[in-house]
Amino acid sequence: MSIRSALAAAHFMSWRDIGLFAKSARTDAAIARLSGRAAFEAAYTDPDPWASANPAYRYQRRKYEVLLSLLPDRPYRAALDIGCGVGLMSRMLAGRAETVLGLDVAQGAVNTAMAAAAGLPGVRFEQADILDLPASLDGQFDLLILADTLYYLRPLDDRLLKHLALRTSRLLAPGGVCLLANHFFSGADADSRLSRRIHCAFAWSPGYTALSAHRRPFYLVSIMQAETSSLNTKDV
Repeated sequence: MSIRSALAAAHFMSWRDIGLFAKSARTDAAIARLSGRAAFEAAYTDPDPWASANPAYRYQRRKYEVLLSLLPDRPYRAALDIGCGVGLMSRMLAGRAETVLGLDVAQGAVNTAMAAAAGLPGVRFEQADILDLPASLDGQFDLLILADTLYYLRPLDDRLLKHLALRTSRLLAPGGVCLLANHFFSGADADSRLSRRIHCAFAWSPGYTALSAHRRPFYLVSIMQAETSSLNTKDV
């Protein structure tokens, strides 16, 4: 890591965040040994398997604050947070959108998120799989968050990426905003190369127009605008 990168990282995290990264790595390794929804249900036998909402750590909350700061400054009627986990980002979105729906493949994650958001108006959570989203959601949102979610899908080949870009664009009303964020480290490691592929697929998709791209320690962010809600993913 360069001196510049180290100084930038110091703004985002404290020495305690080493514990967060260590726990996250253990959770990712456990998920890799299983597959599909079962892997995430197993992970959420721990109420916070990535320690994302643990107040002892700075990194994740600071990261979400930065993500929200990168959104276009406009009112949002309805936000959708796919892969919401324990719901930290969904709860933070409550200050930017009138309503927030958090979706996660694991019912255990949904249960934890619902308990944490109890009494918070306009925020709700449901179990759902990004690979099988109901058509009833299409066109219902003007803000979509896809943070640290897509790289868990296997096998994440080019065909699936193209499909996901089109499918998620249909969730948005025309002109709606999508925020895509994924881990990015050295750029040469396998995880960073996968993240780059994800962001390129979305940037090149006919469902989106790229608005801006950002690199922060240790993640990439793309802000995109939905072209239309009428694209047919069956053509992919």
